[in-house]
Amino acid sequence: MVADYRYSYVKQIRTDLSAAIYPLQYLVSLPVQTGQWLSQNFSTRGQLLNEMAQLRERNLLLQVSLQKYEDLKSENERLRTLLDSSIKLGERMLLTEVLAVDLDPFARKIMINKGTSQGVFNGQPLLDAYGVLGQVTNTGPQSSTVMLITDPSHALPVQVVRTGLRTIAMGMGATNRLKLLYLPNNSGIKVGDLLVTSGLGGQFPAGYPVGTVAEFTPDIGQPYAQVQAIPSAHLERNREVLLVWTSEEKQKAASGGGEEKP
Repeated sequence: MVADYRYSYVKQIRTDLSAAIYPLQYLVSLPVQTGQWLSQNFSTRGQLLNEMAQLRERNLLLQVSLQKYEDLKSENERLRTLLDSSIKLGERMLLTEVLAVDLDPFARKIMINKGTSQGVFNGQPLLDAYGVLGQVTNTGPQSSTVMLITDPSHALPVQVVRTGLRTIAMGMGATNRLKLLYLPNNSGIKVGDLLVTSGLGGQFPAGYPVGTVAEFTPDIGQPYAQVQAIPSAHLERNREVLLVWTSEEKQKAASGGGEEKP
């Protein structure tokens, strides 16, 4: 100790020895440091994986909620449009929902959630916000079957707004096509002409939109032209539709001649 205190060469020796054994110290401590680094790294990676899983779950929940929001927004817009349509028409309307669609490829029918308990009757017109959908063909206490205007068995008296010409719109079994019957080759029909209900036969009130002429093909070998129209109503996209009572039908119900309930 005295030599270490009095002579500085011992300090130099100690310094040299420290430098010489540093690699050995580093090698001895390396496994411990490596273990600490790996432990910290795996812990951080596990936390990140856990946070990513939580974020994915939250993102999925938010996407589902957004889809529901869009559906509710679309439903609200449809109901507003239907309400506006019923006010313009000035008839008694009853909102109803589509329960089921007939899967028969040769038929166009739907089932709605209103029946005789709500005053629904056979032959009653059904509309959406854009035009005529069809008519009730079978009623039950709480549900009814509706034949759409595109059904091959459905025929509807219509009138061309531009010329006043009357004809029959017949279903073709297709989702978006009607054929117009008994129109001469020189009838003057044009693509784009609007068709509305003529009121003939008393089944449908006059003036409801039915469709727009899409094709007009004169047939020189036949007395009548080949004419097709696109329906105005959104036949395959509706979830909410309107049942209609005309003034005459309301009067019949009031006098006991119908099933309608106020």
